[in-house]
Amino acid sequence: MLLRLFSHLIFLNFLLTGLVESSESGGMPQLNTEFWFSQIFWLIITFGFLFIVLSKLILPKISANLETRKSEILENISAAEKQREASENKIKEYEKIILDSKNEAKNYFSKARGQILKDIDKKRETLKNEINEEIKKAEEEITDLKNKSPDKINKIVVETSSDLVKQLIGVEVNNSSISAIVEDISKKVKEKNYGI
Repeated sequence: MLLRLFSHLIFLNFLLTGLVESSESGGMPQLNTEFWFSQIFWLIITFGFLFIVLSKLILPKISANLETRKSEILENISAAEKQREASENKIKEYEKIILDSKNEAKNYFSKARGQILKDIDKKRETLKNEINEEIKKAEEEITDLKNKSPDKINKIVVETSSDLVKQLIGVEVNNSSISAIVEDISKKVKEKNYGI
């Protein structure tokens, strides 16, 4: 194809040589037909050399560089994808660890709470039993004092009355008669107050 183009240019050169020579009285040297052949020759040599240099030296380096960059980009993309998958896996592992830790803490808290409630219930029962025993003892003491107090009161009244009679009258009175009077009065008071 290049040869065909070259032959067409030569043909045009000879064809137009006659037309241009007539107008050559002092125009531009590029339009002078005697220089056309040399200009076309050097044009072909220059662009041929440029084409060879570009196609054999520069373009292979550029294409190799582009291929290298493309392979590096693909490697970087695949490495980034692997790292993304690895980070997603790590995130899932961390979330699982956090969830397990939360569940473990919740279970531990529930066990501790249950144990504390059991201990509180045991202490409450122990305190309740101790309080009931103390109340029972106090009630027994009160009942015992209640039962013994009339006898003690009667005894005190008999002694006080005999001392008073002795001091007032100056005669010593028999304690049995005073105790009979005191017992009779205390029976009447019990009947009146307690309905016994």
